[in-house]
Amino acid sequence: MNDVFVKCLFEFIGTAILVLFGDGVVASNCLKKSKGENGGWVVITLAWGLAVMLGVFISGPYSGAHLNPAVTLGLAAAGTFSWSLVVPYIVAQMLGGFVGAVLVYAFYKDHYDATDDPAVKLGTFCTAPAIRNYGRNLFSEILGTFVLVFVILALSIQGNTPEVGMGALGAFPVAMLIVALGMSLGGTTGYAINPARDLAPRLAHAVLPIKGKGSNDWAYSWVPVVGPVIGGFLAAAGYCLIFC
Repeated sequence: MNDVFVKCLFEFIGTAILVLFGDGVVASNCLKKSKGENGGWVVITLAWGLAVMLGVFISGPYSGAHLNPAVTLGLAAAGTFSWSLVVPYIVAQMLGGFVGAVLVYAFYKDHYDATDDPAVKLGTFCTAPAIRNYGRNLFSEILGTFVLVFVILALSIQGNTPEVGMGALGAFPVAMLIVALGMSLGGTTGYAINPARDLAPRLAHAVLPIKGKGSNDWAYSWVPVVGPVIGGFLAAAGYCLIFC
């Protein structure tokens, strides 16, 4: 089987699992009549960490477990990943994020129907700022992604793995990294730090027949795409400056 296809297949599967569990915990916490309703931010951040861990367990041995276009771009910019694989990886990640979001909707369909607030429904798919200030929201996403990619790069140099990515760290350390990011730096924007986790599910929200859904908030949608990309490139620059 084609090696590139295998890598992209596992990027797709890993990202789909990440979004299924990550958006799933938001749906469980926020949608009406869910047994997990009002579970709180700690529950959400812990489950997001576990969601990433599960994605890493699945795809790490095969693709390096990037699961995030910002990670893929950052690693390529740092010289630890082939530019020839960047586009296939990102396509696989975006498709995985879309499918994961569709599965969340199918799973919680009755609860979407029972929820009246369109903003709550959108929030189970993608992020929104707590206080809308585009400049500061962008900074939040840049800094959060910088930390994510820089830590991945810094820790990966201690090992000797054939694929450099989140899988190089091991599933448990990266899960703790995501939890820490959410608890410490997630309060402003919901810490998207991943276009495949935000834009792809936002597109799913746009096309799914969700009862009573409102705006897709396209006015904000560029922030969790541009911010992570910038943060990934800055992390690569910092890594090369220090370690190369």
